[in-house]
Amino acid sequence: MAETTVAAVMAELAALEDPKVRAVNEKHGDDHGVNLTKLRAVAKRLKTQQDLARELWATGETAARLLALLICRPKEFERDELDAMLREARTPKVHGWLVNYVVKKSPHSEELRQAWFADPDPVVASAGWELTSERVVKKPEGLDLPGLLDLIEAEMKDAPDRLQWAMNNCLAQIGIEHAGHRARALDIGERLEVLKDYPTPPNCTSPFAPIWITEMVRRQRT
Repeated sequence: MAETTVAAVMAELAALEDPKVRAVNEKHGDDHGVNLTKLRAVAKRLKTQQDLARELWATGETAARLLALLICRPKEFERDELDAMLREARTPKVHGWLVNYVVKKSPHSEELRQAWFADPDPVVASAGWELTSERVVKKPEGLDLPGLLDLIEAEMKDAPDRLQWAMNNCLAQIGIEHAGHRARALDIGERLEVLKDYPTPPNCTSPFAPIWITEMVRRQRT
């Protein structure tokens, strides 16, 4: 029965494949052509199905894995299972959804944050930094914020893209949420100039940390 269900879902995803969507996604490193609004509609219809989610993940197909992350029960994954899933998640969208939709809701999130933070694989390490950014905002107690700023100052400039992005996010969140560290966060951002020239659409805030920090603090005060 499960195999038939997986086959039916895979056939449905194949029918949703759009070459134009794939072309856009591939520019961002994502190898699928399914419109995400349509993917979410499939997930809404399927509802939560943990066994099906695991089987869809096992296909290795990006669209199937994204769907799996929408219909799974985050708290039912074991720590080692999540670790293996992250190391398999090489496309940006799968990686991002896994961290944000599943790992952040897992009882193993803090243990995984610590395990991934200094991992030699920069993609895995980026997940550790993303989880650290969430703690900077929601649960900073016990974090060494000056130590994080030391690491960012020393390593962010030359970090690989996804790790650099995650470190920059952490820098910005420290500056936004913690007034006592704001001046140093702004100074690090100004000196390193990471993402300073990042193309930003109108009405969107630049990811360049000094601009991002300043704008978010302004909004908090109004």
